[in-house]
Amino acid sequence: MILTVTLNAALDVTYTVESLVPGATHRVLGVSQRAGGKGINVARVLHALGHPVLATGLASSAVLSDLTVPHSFASISGESRRTVTVVAEGEATLFNEPGPEVSAAEWLAFVDHFRSLAQDATVVALSGSMPPGVPPDGYAQLVSTVDCPTIVDTSGAALRHALAAHPDVVKPNADELREVTGLESPQAGASTLLRDGARAVVATLGPDGLLAVTERESWQLAPPGKLAGNPTGAGDACVAGIAAGLHTGAAWPALLREAVALSAAAVLHPVAGGFDTNAYAQLRANLPPARKAL
Repeated sequence: MILTVTLNAALDVTYTVESLVPGATHRVLGVSQRAGGKGINVARVLHALGHPVLATGLASSAVLSDLTVPHSFASISGESRRTVTVVAEGEATLFNEPGPEVSAAEWLAFVDHFRSLAQDATVVALSGSMPPGVPPDGYAQLVSTVDCPTIVDTSGAALRHALAAHPDVVKPNADELREVTGLESPQAGASTLLRDGARAVVATLGPDGLLAVTERESWQLAPPGKLAGNPTGAGDACVAGIAAGLHTGAAWPALLREAVALSAAAVLHPVAGGFDTNAYAQLRANLPPARKAL
């Protein structure tokens, strides 16, 4: 079973408009509203692929009312945040609330809950920001209790602290990698994260695809051309691909192929947490093998 963790669950609202103009009034062409947060999006992708998955984390009951993937969340007294995504002309603009204050007692209760669930996990994927009140080393606390492979997808201080627990994979995007290391080169930035504790780094580089770096080798694979759509769920689909690869024991080139196909297909889906099944099948069949990076 793959266990996904969302410490800062949200009610995701996605608006589609023709164009986004600051200071103007916009007619909304389409709207979607459902439970969200990065780990929940990862779980949705894995569930759609038929992998055994369980979503956990911290959330108020109202957010989870329509969540159809298997889940076991710890409740909190505060109301979970909302996120608003405005999609226009193939670009997405996000508005993310910080999340409710989590008490020390709520955090300790979740750590116990997580430990119990993680005993049956083959892979644990921990994704997204941490709400106020969660200790800065919250991800490190969780990773350090797990015996199976772990994936951490976060940024800033949360990522820096997580490295101390030696997660098996960290997945920053290009901006997050640059922010946490101060380096422009993704290869150099990934090498820095390895030195600081990660066992492997998968950097998402937008149209340039994925760069995977381990202590011994590195690979790179990109989708065939720039894709127009909603890119907000691409990173989560990438994590789902990595988790699926670790769950099945895939080698890195095959794991990257799956992650690129899923993340690209997610851009073509209107809402984060889903992917275009036809595009996924075509990409999976036609992508070249990942190449060794210099």
